[in-house]
Amino acid sequence: MATFRRVANSQKCVRAGGKHNDLEDVGRDVFHHTFFEMLGNWSFGDYFKEEACRMAWSLLTEHYGIAADRLYVSYFGGDAASGLLADEETRNIWLDLGVPRPRVLPFGLKDNFWEMGDTGPCGPCTEIHYDHLGGRDAAGLVNAGSPDVVEIWNLVFIQYNREADQNLRLLPRFCVDTGMGLERLVRVLQGKRSNYDTDLFTPLLDAIHQRSGAAPYGGRTGSADAGQVDRAYRVVADHVRTLAVCIADGMHPGMSGAELVLRRILRRAVRFCTEVLKAPQGALASLVPTVVQILGDVYPDLTREVDRIIDVINENEAHFLSSLQHGSRLIQHTVSRMEGAGSLFPASVAWSLHRDLGFPLDLVDLMLEERGVQVDHQELGRLLSQDNKVLSEQQAGARPRLQLDVLSLAELQRRGVPHTDDGLKYRYRLENGRYEFPACRATVLALYDGRALVPEVREGQRCGVVLDQTCFYSVQGGQSQDQGYLTRAGVQDVLCAVEALTRSGGYVLHQVTAADTLKTGDRVQLHLDQVHRLSCMAKHTATHILNFALRKVLAQSCPQRGSHVSADRLRFDFSVKGSLTCSQLQQVEDCINDIISANQVVHSLEVPLQKARTIRGLRTVDEVYPDPVRVVSLDVPVSELLDRGTDSETSVELCCGTHLLRTGAIQDLVIVSEKQLVRGISRIIAVTGQDAVQVG
Repeated sequence: MATFRRVANSQKCVRAGGKHNDLEDVGRDVFHHTFFEMLGNWSFGDYFKEEACRMAWSLLTEHYGIAADRLYVSYFGGDAASGLLADEETRNIWLDLGVPRPRVLPFGLKDNFWEMGDTGPCGPCTEIHYDHLGGRDAAGLVNAGSPDVVEIWNLVFIQYNREADQNLRLLPRFCVDTGMGLERLVRVLQGKRSNYDTDLFTPLLDAIHQRSGAAPYGGRTGSADAGQVDRAYRVVADHVRTLAVCIADGMHPGMSGAELVLRRILRRAVRFCTEVLKAPQGALASLVPTVVQILGDVYPDLTREVDRIIDVINENEAHFLSSLQHGSRLIQHTVSRMEGAGSLFPASVAWSLHRDLGFPLDLVDLMLEERGVQVDHQELGRLLSQDNKVLSEQQAGARPRLQLDVLSLAELQRRGVPHTDDGLKYRYRLENGRYEFPACRATVLALYDGRALVPEVREGQRCGVVLDQTCFYSVQGGQSQDQGYLTRAGVQDVLCAVEALTRSGGYVLHQVTAADTLKTGDRVQLHLDQVHRLSCMAKHTATHILNFALRKVLAQSCPQRGSHVSADRLRFDFSVKGSLTCSQLQQVEDCINDIISANQVVHSLEVPLQKARTIRGLRTVDEVYPDPVRVVSLDVPVSELLDRGTDSETSVELCCGTHLLRTGAIQDLVIVSEKQLVRGISRIIAVTGQDAVQVG
């Protein structure tokens, strides 16, 4: 895909955390969602502003037949403090396309300058807004929060990179990234005043009504929505879609990162479903088949995973309900004891609800808002900071990995620096029972100091080294990176330990702290930690055998949900109805150790991706693979599997990792633990070699 210049796509999106977070808005209005389907078109250094605007206007007004007199466009009006001029080019493009001058509106950084995060590619954007009423001048309602004048399409012109010091640098090649929410588009095309009145949501709202003790959905918002019932309808309908899609993708509610966000969404849904809509326990999960009915033809993984999605939601709901009841009583008791209007809810109680009962803090705010009370946010912030300080101190020793930024990547390409040849990582051989790894001498093609490419680095300076070739394995998938060090030609006694390895745009960056002056053009020798590599190879091959053995013993597909291979152990996550019995685990171990004892040959071959997918019995995970792709098989050569066209009783997977050449070097495998992470997903931890002998 690196060769693509023009792309159009549809993608599943969740906006419920980080800089772009719609979680708090869902339910309050009729057009925000945590999960939505994003329609987009992209240009990677191909077309730019004029063609992007022209195509968007043509699609909406000519192909979809949307009335042009209902549309308004916004553009970036500049920002003096940032030194950014108004995007007059885009303004003039819209005028040339026939958009009336009063409908082409300037806005500032907040509305019309797009940034995904604190750093990275960014740029001005132009948005197309639709007036659902029409027959009036609605220019004053654009970007004013009106439910009837809503943005439907955002065209982002990526022309800058936001640096760590917050300065903007022009990109060497400009790109276009547009996004149009399917839900908002369908609302326009079906002539509805609300996203929730379209056929993407009405079956869900009907199903909620059938399961709840509430009146039918009425579409009310704000003060007109007595008891917040219609808001609850919208929250539950939105959140159950998000839960279904995320759980089907392999996520589950957890305690950190994206999994914590999913946990918040689930608990918000449970609270609105049970307390506001008066639905019985289990009602939330019972909506999943309706979600599948609406989305399953486009996302078949929903259909395959429907039972597991229901189980995960039910299990998590059961865990939270007792806490919810306890917390509601605690809030009511505390509010009743507060003195007079304007009193702040004690931060210590809010913190206890969060820490001890698992209430997301936004849910605490929501429940207090319904009672006309606010928490003491200043004191709550202090408690949060105090708690975070402990975590920060624990992580103080961790050093972030260097990663080539987009400008440095573009500069490497401008200079004609070739991509790193890392083929040597696969070119080892087995001689008289011993693995021999090739020597690797390389030339320093570039040095990166974390901000820009530099010609040299001094002793003690942390940097990333780009070489013409490497024998080191950098992280691709679930295998740990290689370990080792570099020496400069002629200075063999000065070692630079390779602290980390990262891949960006075809370049492998070797992170080191220079032990001496290092310059572009220097010759270096790479020294691989062979013991560490061999241990990883053994665990990786053992993981493939485990994957095969599970399918054979359980006589079901057991889709892989994730894995990680390190020098000391392997971890494998997979879908299965419940925990394995002791007998099943023993059968899996026996199957694995039979293959190890047989000392089967491990075959690998790089083939075109489409051809690889024709192999019967091929095991894959839900991720993007390179093309061509490396196929790894046991006992039966890959070329034979390609020719057969029949299912083979052997392990065969797409894999970029490093493997043994024969299975015997694994020696032994023992499953240390197997447990369900959540209902429907199990995790196996296993060890090999002497560790397995000692455990056994």
